[in-house]
Amino acid sequence: MSGQERKTGKRVLNVGLLAHVDAGKTTLSESILYQSGAIRNLGRVDHQDAFLDTDEMERERGITIFSKQAVLAWKDTEITLLDTPGHVDFSAEMERVLQVLDCAVLVISGADGVQGHTETLWKLLTRYGIPVFLFVNKMDQEGTDCGKLLAELKSRFSEGCIDFGRVETGAEEVIEEIAVCDEQTMEEYLEKGSVAAASIRRLVAERKIFPCYFGSALHLQGVEELMNGICTYQMQKEYPAVFGAKVYKIARDGQGNRLTYLKVTGGTLKVKDVIGENGDKVNQIRVYSGEKYELLSEADAGKVCAVTGLAETYPGQGLGAEKDSELPILEPVLTYRIILPDDCNVHTMLRDLKLLEEEEPELHVVWIEKSQEIHVQLMGDVQIEILQRIIKERFGVLVEFGEGSIVYKETIAAPVEGVGHFEPLRHYAEVHLRLEPGERGSGMQFDSECSEDVLDRNWQRLVLTHLEEKEHKGVLTGSVITDMKITLTSGKAHLKHTEGGDFRQATYRAVRQGLKKAESVLLEPYYEFRIELPSENVGRAMTDIQNRFGKFEAPETLGEMTVLTGIAPVSTLSGYQKDVIAYTGGRGRISLTLKGYDLCHNQEEVVAARGYDSELDLANPTGSVFCAHGAGFVVDWDEVEEYMHMERTLDQTGEEGLAEVTLPKRRHSSIELTQEELDAIYVRTPDPVTVCAKEKDREPGSAYTDPKWERRRREKEGRQEYLLVDGYNIIFSWEELRELSEKDIGAARGKLADILSNYQGYRKCTLILVYDAYKVEGNPGEVMKYHNIYIVYTKEAETADQYIEKTVRRIAKDAAVTVATSDGLEQVIILGQGANRMSAPGLKEEIERTLAEVRGEHLGKKGSVGNYLFDYLDEETAEEMEKVRLGKAGKNGRDKK
Repeated sequence: MSGQERKTGKRVLNVGLLAHVDAGKTTLSESILYQSGAIRNLGRVDHQDAFLDTDEMERERGITIFSKQAVLAWKDTEITLLDTPGHVDFSAEMERVLQVLDCAVLVISGADGVQGHTETLWKLLTRYGIPVFLFVNKMDQEGTDCGKLLAELKSRFSEGCIDFGRVETGAEEVIEEIAVCDEQTMEEYLEKGSVAAASIRRLVAERKIFPCYFGSALHLQGVEELMNGICTYQMQKEYPAVFGAKVYKIARDGQGNRLTYLKVTGGTLKVKDVIGENGDKVNQIRVYSGEKYELLSEADAGKVCAVTGLAETYPGQGLGAEKDSELPILEPVLTYRIILPDDCNVHTMLRDLKLLEEEEPELHVVWIEKSQEIHVQLMGDVQIEILQRIIKERFGVLVEFGEGSIVYKETIAAPVEGVGHFEPLRHYAEVHLRLEPGERGSGMQFDSECSEDVLDRNWQRLVLTHLEEKEHKGVLTGSVITDMKITLTSGKAHLKHTEGGDFRQATYRAVRQGLKKAESVLLEPYYEFRIELPSENVGRAMTDIQNRFGKFEAPETLGEMTVLTGIAPVSTLSGYQKDVIAYTGGRGRISLTLKGYDLCHNQEEVVAARGYDSELDLANPTGSVFCAHGAGFVVDWDEVEEYMHMERTLDQTGEEGLAEVTLPKRRHSSIELTQEELDAIYVRTPDPVTVCAKEKDREPGSAYTDPKWERRRREKEGRQEYLLVDGYNIIFSWEELRELSEKDIGAARGKLADILSNYQGYRKCTLILVYDAYKVEGNPGEVMKYHNIYIVYTKEAETADQYIEKTVRRIAKDAAVTVATSDGLEQVIILGQGANRMSAPGLKEEIERTLAEVRGEHLGKKGSVGNYLFDYLDEETAEEMEKVRLGKAGKNGRDKK
């Protein structure tokens, strides 16, 4: 019994409605709400007044775009009804709701039968292990046949699909059907001549039977039987006492408040509870029913609710004792370039789209650094129209979309070892990774088998974090890699010179070096198809599929019609539906279901068309950086192993039987890097402070903006100003602090804090100085006030980079944020988040200029009390007198030697 049931005396169920588009799912939800008494009047999709279609776009189009919920009572059960989108373009919105369901109602159109997307839904329900009740709708339409439809459900889904409308009548043959589904139930039936409701509940929970109901939602036929069946045969879940919750959706209300939709899976969630690693506090607990909501002081296990106050949550996240969900199956297969108006800032739009990406799981935003373009990966044309309107309404910008192209992925054909080394002066890290191909659809997996005697556990965790924190690019087309397991096998750190950013660089380079050595394989998305057409047209269909590089099973004849099933690439099968309708005279139909990724049918052609050169991708280097004679130099990927410091961990000629990899020899550049070239590893864009030093005489309003004018503009706008400083990056970049750190790192930290404290006194910004403390085992992190600045020591396994990125995401929307670091990758990330960046030399120059301004203002003030000699001396005389005062002048006034 759940905590909610104990308090209210009612069972609690979360029931999802799923269907192919136009199956009548929204009409069914209206009927359920009406018959339960939750609403007084029946709404209709065609009348644009359905209770759960709350968005204007949903009412205009007559489709569900966003998942909604409604609370109703049916007998002794409190039901949260979750309505999901039926259109395939919004499948990701539907899939994330599955994580919180107790059971699902799969709606089938009696007029159309099982359609392509319905099969996709069935596979998803199977994957998530959700008990299913089927409602065959529109049985009032002419030509519908209960017997034929049930036979189709049994053949396409499961023999466990049983007509439960006849169970209530006690039909003997139906009870026998239930009994034969399970050995234990069969024994019960043979012994007692019947099957108990408790046994049926167990079979439903174990997905051995799937109760089917036939009716018409529009005419309220069969709806009551369906709901009675759910309340009778759905088993109540048991929940643990320890708190846990699963996040399934992020949204924003009309006032812009961020809403985290979740299901409490254990214990109790209360207002003012502190949730997550960031210490965010729950402000409100809302239970929505349509557009309205009820506020709760606490939510017990089993409850689905929306929470305000959580800033860093994401769909699929597990809170408390709950684990994160696996990555969703359904993903976009088309990518489009976003075309912005001339007056729209691309970085501002990137930041806005990243916020929107939180709410729209179908939207994958990709930033193309080289061309400074934003690309989005989407499911289809309908989603494009909806997204275009959302962007216009939310951000006031009318964007256009370029022509869509296929989203490719890459993997490898055989295991290989990748080595990454990063050792510019006073930095050090080396990483060895084993890259292995995985099964199709397995995604990316990461592991470590490195001994802690070789590499400390905290460093290992940092490497795994860097592997997981980004989508790594392949070397064929620059597409994302997948279906691969990457294992940390060895690594090395320096006791004195290693920083967290060093392992990030070494890890990224190890992945790329391994991919360059490996035999890379291009993957493309495939459709599963089912074509129903007249038998005389089957030859044409088979020829078309072969010409489209598809494969098919032996045709199956069903009366005058023939069914052809198989797989084919998305790129070749798109648009084929129109051809099928044309050559069959409208009698044929094709249903497509996204199967996943497999070998690309025209790899060489695609690779040539993309024209990707992995050696020119400076943001994803394939080589490594070594150090000799006090200077760093770059070694190309094919010669890294000649310079690496650790032994190879994968024997490519030994007992594992792996083919020996022959590396193409090229002349590499082992020229020692200048300081400017080393800076280029970190800094990808010009430093505004450096520009400011060169162009001091520019007036405000020009293309150049001086920091002091920028500060005045922000003050007028009323925006709070933040400066985040990466402490160790600055210490090891400033020569005087670096020299001090070699003697006493604590003294260097203290001196930097004093410098920044003086600087803050003039700037009047909120200044946060961040230091890495991720190597301290069990360290919970610390924030302390030092004079007028804040000093943050990060927690275990969290680098300063990660803390800064997280903080920028939270405050950049409402405040003016600048980050001081010379880490190039970090600078790219914070620019994408909408913050400004400043390099270590730039910060030093800004501080020196600020202090000079302070002295100038102080010396320029006339004292109100006293009469001082120095106030009336010319500059040359004052300088000589100062030397005399300090004892630096000789008897005749000349400088002492």
